[in-house]
Amino acid sequence: MLYDIKLVIDYTFQTPAAGARQILHAMPATLPGRQRLIAGSIEIDPQPAMRRDRDDFFGNRLTELAFNEPHNNIEITLKARVEVTGSTAARSASVELRELARSLEAETDLGARSPLHFLAASPYAGPDHAIAKWARAQVSDGQACAKIVADLGQSLHGEMRFDAEATTVDTPAAEAFAARHGVCQDFTHIMIIALRSLGIPAGYVSGYLRTLPPPGQERLEGADAMHAWVSAWCGPGVGWVEYDPTNATFAAGHHIVVAHGRDYADVAPVRGAIRTAGTQTSNQSVDVVPVGE
Repeated sequence: MLYDIKLVIDYTFQTPAAGARQILHAMPATLPGRQRLIAGSIEIDPQPAMRRDRDDFFGNRLTELAFNEPHNNIEITLKARVEVTGSTAARSASVELRELARSLEAETDLGARSPLHFLAASPYAGPDHAIAKWARAQVSDGQACAKIVADLGQSLHGEMRFDAEATTVDTPAAEAFAARHGVCQDFTHIMIIALRSLGIPAGYVSGYLRTLPPPGQERLEGADAMHAWVSAWCGPGVGWVEYDPTNATFAAGHHIVVAHGRDYADVAPVRGAIRTAGTQTSNQSVDVVPVGE
C-alpha cells in the first residue's frame, strides 16, 4: 500500500526566542520486508543556522537543527511517500517465557536491535509494582511470548479508556494506569513496563497511522496525530513483533514506522532547548492518505 504523509508542527513563542537547538524524529523509516521510504523532505521555517541529517544509535533517521537569530515561531513540515508491504505479527510459534530467559542469557549481540537494550528501566518506562502485578495476573509461564504480547495488549485495551485530554507528555505511566485512561503514549509505556516486568524485551515505536472517518463523514485534513505502539522480542526464531494496544491489533498495513527506541525519550518528534521567556503554544497535524484516494 502506498501512502502520502504530511506532518506539520508549529511553535509560537510569547516573546522572541533568542536561540534554539532541536532534534527531530519525523521521517518514515525504510525497513526491509516491512516498508520503504520512496521520497521524503523536511522544510523548516525560518531557515536554521545549522541543519544536519543523520542516523541515531538505533538506526532512526533524525534531523538536528540550530537557530541563532531571534524568532517568534518555528514551523516544521514533513512530506513523504511510503510503501508498506508487510505485517509484524509472529509468523511462527514463539518460545515460552522460560526458554526466552535462556535465549537472553546466551545473547551477545549489542547492536542497535539487540533485545538486551530493551530489558532495563528507561526514562519513561521505569519499574512499577502495580503494573507488574497486573501483568503477572494475565499470563502463565507456559504461554508463548507472542501470545503473551497479544493477551496483554488486548487486556490493556479492554481496561484502559482512550482520552486525549487525560494526560500530557510528562504524565507518568503509573498515573495513567491507576486512572485507566490516557493516549497512545500511555498505553504503550504501560505495556512496555508490563512486558519488561515479565522478562520480555520491549520498546517504543513512533510512527503514523492511517485512520478512517466515521461512516458517512468526509475525512478531515490534518485531524490525525503521530501514533505510538509496542515492539517486543519473542525469541531468536521470531525476533521482534509489534503490537498496538490502543487499537488491540498487531501493527500491519496501516502502521507506518518512524523510529524505534526504549521509550518516548528516544524517539520524540521534537526534542531540544529554546532560550525564551513567557509561554509557548504548539500544534501538530498529520495527514496519512492512500495514494489514489
